[in-house]
Amino acid sequence: MKDLMGMMKQAQALQQRVTEMQAEMDNLTVEGLSGGGMVKLTLTAKGALKSLSIDPSLMKDGEGEILEDLIVAAHADARLKADRVAEEKMKAVAGGLPLPPGLKLF
Repeated sequence: MKDLMGMMKQAQALQQRVTEMQAEMDNLTVEGLSGGGMVKLTLTAKGALKSLSIDPSLMKDGEGEILEDLIVAAHADARLKADRVAEEKMKAVAGGLPLPPGLKLF
């Protein structure tokens, strides 16, 4: 029974750390770039778009498709960075506890 109580305490502590990490992820930001920095966007580590910056030289008639592609590429860059940050934070929170692969706690 003591082992069960210890496990329950560990689970509660993990839940608290995950809750704290989720709040932190709302405030952590990552920047995605494409076109040599001509398109920049900022996401929270949870993926919410916070800002978008486009070099004025990209806003020409007939360049819409290129601009769209650059925005998508910048978003993909930022999402990859956000996923890495989240993974690192989760490893720190889990503190060596074995978590199933692909488990997303936020």
